[in-house]
Amino acid sequence: MQTLERDVVIIGAGPSGLSAARRLKAAGLSVAVLEARDRVGGRTWTDTIDGAMLEIGGQWISPDQTVLAALVEELGLETFERYRAGESVYISPDGTRRTYSGDMFPVGERTETEMLRLIGILDQLAAETDPAAPWKHPRARELDTVSFHSWLRELSDDEEACNNIGLFVAGGMLTKPAHAFSVLQAVLMAASAGSFSHLVDEDFILDRRVAGGMQQVSERMAADLGDDVVLSNPVRFLRWPGEDGSAHDGVTAVADNVTVHARYAVMAVPPNLYSRVSFDPPLPRRQHQMHQHQSLGLVIKVHAVYATPFWRDKGLSGTCFGAGALVQEVYDNTNHEDPRGTLVGFVSDEKADAMFELSAEDRRQAILSSIAAFLGEEALSPEVYYESDWGSEEWTRGAYAASYDLGGLHRYGPDQLAPVGPIHWSCSDLAAEGYQHVDGAVRMGQLTADSILAAASAETSAAVSGQR
Repeated sequence: MQTLERDVVIIGAGPSGLSAARRLKAAGLSVAVLEARDRVGGRTWTDTIDGAMLEIGGQWISPDQTVLAALVEELGLETFERYRAGESVYISPDGTRRTYSGDMFPVGERTETEMLRLIGILDQLAAETDPAAPWKHPRARELDTVSFHSWLRELSDDEEACNNIGLFVAGGMLTKPAHAFSVLQAVLMAASAGSFSHLVDEDFILDRRVAGGMQQVSERMAADLGDDVVLSNPVRFLRWPGEDGSAHDGVTAVADNVTVHARYAVMAVPPNLYSRVSFDPPLPRRQHQMHQHQSLGLVIKVHAVYATPFWRDKGLSGTCFGAGALVQEVYDNTNHEDPRGTLVGFVSDEKADAMFELSAEDRRQAILSSIAAFLGEEALSPEVYYESDWGSEEWTRGAYAASYDLGGLHRYGPDQLAPVGPIHWSCSDLAAEGYQHVDGAVRMGQLTADSILAAASAETSAAVSGQR
C-alpha cells in the first residue's frame, strides 16, 4: 500500500476533478487524483469500436459554454461544427413523417401557437431564475412540488404541444419521464443554458465537437498532472475529524492500493456514487437525506456508422425528432473529415426500460427500424452499431446527470455545495451554468479549487495571526 502526503486529494478523474486539480496545482498546492476506472474522463469517453471512433459519452459544446471552449483552446484542441445542412425530419403522434426547415416542427397551427406560448412562459421563468440558486425564485416551492408533465397540461390542452415541449427536458436532457421531476428542475435546466429557447434550438445546444473526441480534454489535463493521477483505485474510505475537529485537521482517503493524507478532499463524482465511499465519521443527516433525493436518469445513446452519410444525398441534415417515436432524437454525428456517415440517436427513460427487456438483436432491430422511419431503409444496415449504456457502468450508473425528485431541489439545493469539514463537492450535476454538461463540470472544478484556495489562505492567515 502506497502512502502519499498531499494538500488535496480528489476522488474522480473526470473533467471536474481534473480541472480542480489543475487549478490547485497551478496555485502551488500538491494534489493526488484517485480514479476508480482504468481511464480518465468520467462521463466523457472516446473509444474505437469495430474500427469506428465513437463518442460514447458527452461530446458537444454550445456557444454559451465559454469556460469549456476556452479550456479546449488552451489545450490545443480543434473543434468542428455539427453537420446541419438540409431539411430535418419530424414524426407526428399519428406516425406521419414530414420534412421541414427552421426551428419549429411542422405541426398544426394551433399546436405551433401553443408550443410558442409554452416556450415563452418557460423563457420568462428561466429569466427570473438564478441557475446558482433556483430555490430563491419567489415561486420556488410551488414550482418544485408539481411535475413538469402535470404543469404543462394545466397550461395547455394540446397534447402534441405538451409532449414536444416535454421532450426537450425529459427525454432530451434529464432522461427521466416528465412526471418524475418538477417544473423548477426544468426551469433550472433552461436557466443553466441561458433560456428555454436555447434548449429547443438543436443548432445552439449541439453546436460543436472536439476533433478526435471530448475525452481528450481530460486526457491532456491528466498528462499535465502526470503521476498525480492514480487510476484503477476506487476510494473505499474517507476519514476526517468530524464535528469536533476542523477542516485543517485533514482527511485520509483509502483506495485499493494507495492511501492519501491531505488537508482537503474533493468528491468529484456524481451524487449517486457518494454512498460508494464509507465516511468516518458518517456524513451529517442533511447530507444523507439530500443524496437520497438525487438520481440519474436512463438513456441509450445509439451509434450507427454507414459507408457514406446517405441522408445528405436526400437533402436531409440527419436531424430528426419524434416525441412518440422509440428513438426520440437523431443527429448527424459524422466525425471530422471522415468519409463515412455516423448517426447518433437517443432512447430515453421508460422507452429505454422497454428496450432492455428485449434481446440484444431484437433491441438493435427495433432501434434501427425507428431510425429508418425517419431517414429511410438504408438506416437498417450500418457497418458499425453500438449502444452506450451508462446505466450499466459501475462507476456512473446512469446518464446524463443527477436531478432531484419532486420537491427536492428547493428543499436541499441550498446545501448541496456546503463543505463537510475538509470535504468539498464538485461535479456537473451540481453546476449552475452548464448544468449536466462538460462545461458545467469544468466550471465546478474551478469553483471548488477557488473555494479550497480561499480556505487554505484563511487558515494560513489565522495561523500567522495566532503566532503574533
